Amino acid sequence: MFMENIILWIDKKPTYRLNDSLTSLSHGLIQHCGKLLVRGAESYSYFYLYEHYRIADIAWDHPITWYLAAVGVDFCYYWVHRACHEVHILWAQHQVHHSSEEFNLAVGLRQSILQGWCGFIFYLPLAFFIPPAHFITHQQFNLLYQFWIHTKTVKTLGPLEYIFNTPQHHRVHHGSNIYCLDKNYGGVLIIWDRLFGTFASEKKEEEIIYGLVFNQPSFNPLHLQTFYTEYVIERFSSMKGWRHKLAAIFYGPSWQPGAPRLGTEEDKVKVTSRQIYDVKLPSWCNIYLLIHFCVVVYGFQELMLSLNPLSVLGFVIYIIGSLTTIGMLFDNRPYACVFELLRCMLLVTAVQRMTFEGISSSLLLAIEVFFTISGLFWFLQSIKILLFHYNV
Repeated sequence: MFMENIILWIDKKPTYRLNDSLTSLSHGLIQHCGKLLVRGAESYSYFYLYEHYRIADIAWDHPITWYLAAVGVDFCYYWVHRACHEVHILWAQHQVHHSSEEFNLAVGLRQSILQGWCGFIFYLPLAFFIPPAHFITHQQFNLLYQFWIHTKTVKTLGPLEYIFNTPQHHRVHHGSNIYCLDKNYGGVLIIWDRLFGTFASEKKEEEIIYGLVFNQPSFNPLHLQTFYTEYVIERFSSMKGWRHKLAAIFYGPSWQPGAPRLGTEEDKVKVTSRQIYDVKLPSWCNIYLLIHFCVVVYGFQELMLSLNPLSVLGFVIYIIGSLTTIGMLFDNRPYACVFELLRCMLLVTAVQRMTFEGISSSLLLAIEVFFTISGLFWFLQSIKILLFHYNV
């Protein structure tokens, strides 16, 4: 991401916006919070099927196993990804990844906390012949590859564009232009899209507009994680008859009663322009939010290792709450300062009352002082907001 910003700066193009970038990184952190809690449950089905129902024993150290796993995981990912666009309840989770109006490497980390649950079942057929270690390894390789294709700095890879998924192909996938919708689902290989009719080339004469078709202007990660699921529930409730109710969940996002499963072309909204959502904050506030975001990342990396399982659950809730409050401050919400005050005081209380193994007392004291000063500042801001609200 640092290198990408340098290239953008050299090319005299817009670099990362702090608010949008930290929102993307917040989603990545939230996704990994979810993995901390349920990662074992996602993998259990695969292990169980392989141990009890595999139909072939392929030597784990044979080259063919490596190649089969690589191609098999990528093939399954194509269908995972396609389903996340064509099944409404799955799109409710995957839309998080498309919610940014930017397209850069940070967006590659913008994921739903439930994304793993949306896709694990599609990989289970591999359990009948691919050893679990190979599956887990290649699933990670597949995801790592997909990180670097979220960039506008790489224009084309020449002949490799025919075989591999590249930044050029993935820019199309993230566009909300009508020709971009539901195209280029591939992970590492683009050949699946060419085979199954979901490929589209980038149109040089038409600027790609990034973000959701029905965009939600916000930097609040909790809102972006949940708003579309709420919409699916509302749509389910508004339908008459169980056939239509189930279709509102399992058919495509553009489906309407009486239409095909994925809706009609007329049902799709044609996005031709967009005013990018941005909120200007004072420099001191941006610096404050950047520092506190870094502290949250540090907490995820270090404090998690010293907590028991029950405390991990509480700390995950605190991290998500912290990232939500930071997002509300980026949105400049009127009462965000009150939530920030509560967040600071909660951490000060936790430092005073809990035991953190492996963390020096001097560091804990520094954290306590830092959050106490932050809390005092937001206390004064909260008083100011309340006085203004009641015209005192």
